Amino acid sequence: MTKRIFISADHGMAIIYFLQSDVVTTLLAAGIEVVLLTDDETKDQIAKRFGRPGLVFEGLRLKQVNGYAEGYKPRLQWLLAYLRRVGGSWRINTEAMDSHIWEVWVENSWKFRIGIWIPAALVILLLRTFSFARKFLVRIQNRFIPEPKLYTDLFDKYKPELVVASTAGWRLDRYLLREAHGRGIPTMVAIVGWDNPSSYAIPGAPMDWATCWSALQKEELVLGSDWRPERVNIGGIPSYDGYFRKDWLLPKDEYFKLHGLDPNRKLISYACSFVHFAPNYPNVEALAKLVSSESLAQPSQLLIRLHPSHFQDKPKMFAEERDRIHNLEKKYPQVHVVRPVALGGSLGYYSGEDMDEKSSMMAHSDVLVTVYSTMVVETAVHDTPIVAAVLDTPGGWNKPKKYSLSLKKIGNWPTHQRFRAARAGRIANDEKELCEALNAYSRDPTLDSAERKAFVKQEITYTDATSGRRTAEFILKILNS
Repeated sequence: MTKRIFISADHGMAIIYFLQSDVVTTLLAAGIEVVLLTDDETKDQIAKRFGRPGLVFEGLRLKQVNGYAEGYKPRLQWLLAYLRRVGGSWRINTEAMDSHIWEVWVENSWKFRIGIWIPAALVILLLRTFSFARKFLVRIQNRFIPEPKLYTDLFDKYKPELVVASTAGWRLDRYLLREAHGRGIPTMVAIVGWDNPSSYAIPGAPMDWATCWSALQKEELVLGSDWRPERVNIGGIPSYDGYFRKDWLLPKDEYFKLHGLDPNRKLISYACSFVHFAPNYPNVEALAKLVSSESLAQPSQLLIRLHPSHFQDKPKMFAEERDRIHNLEKKYPQVHVVRPVALGGSLGYYSGEDMDEKSSMMAHSDVLVTVYSTMVVETAVHDTPIVAAVLDTPGGWNKPKKYSLSLKKIGNWPTHQRFRAARAGRIANDEKELCEALNAYSRDPTLDSAERKAFVKQEITYTDATSGRRTAEFILKILNS
């Protein structure tokens, strides 16, 4: 009898992880039927691109799920999600979680602070101190399952033996995972994001298994949210296998022609990041002025990759920053802007439709600048020099009830701290340091190369393009146990 699994891919990063790697391919080759549940609006497009025998596509019914989350005791459900997000154990670095605590404080009213935030702070102390409190929080969430259940027909039709999700119930997948648990079906999280174990902590549903990038992530799962070590697999990050195989890499001359770049100038790229907490504009403007005033040691040009948040309708300030960046492109001939490609629906600008763009930008840049983005890992895979620029706007976003956090204060977030400790790139606190770092790498691109390679090994474990196969083999092992 054919074994069958569900894979929940409600985010563009999950599409890359499962479908643009060897994960699903290896499962299908082993005779497993895969039912991939994804964004309802783009399901047919995804099926058209990735469909093959043994792979079935179904919708995640996200509108109905979101309707339940916002319509049934929404304040209590929000509170549980908040406690999960910030209640990880003090046995790990909690800096990222701490920032979210203060974000919620700033962006809500005094009535909320007194009635919700302060009492919740006492609960957070319990959660961070005692494992029984964290485990209890996971259990009590199971009362929140839509009735009638949203996925009954899919479970009855396909009878999966395992449900794999791209989060541990940190997003709307929590209802699918809770329903699976109620049916006695094992559940597994495949960690798709670099900072996920340290930023989201406690699962939103009872979970049985996990597969993650590295020993560091495993430690965060075990110590931060009480996973049993024997239930956590280190499989690497399948999404990066294509980088190692150069699957998406365009020839340099073709890539330069695509963006109207000058082959006689050094290419400095900037990947916008951390937009929700602080403007990127000071970094971008400083780089634009450096390349346009010929202040750098060698003639250079700037390519700016906008962040998916720049395309949100609300809040307006993200779109306003996008427009300011486009104005720099109009003002300076050596400044170019690239927009991430959107597939649509809830996947938005994280759809993975432009992996060739991302890979080629990192590979063909002489230096990549960002704000501790996950792209520091991806760029290190390409052995391209990296600068973390943390030039600040005084007061951050300067908007009422909008939390801002100085870029200079995020260096101790878990992933950022590891990048700094590994010395895999340079840190630029001001324009002078930015100029010095760019010139240093321009003169010698091999600077910090050994540190970049060690950093990659530390963060993703496998550098031989086998993470997709290894992850699938772990799933097969669980299915056959």
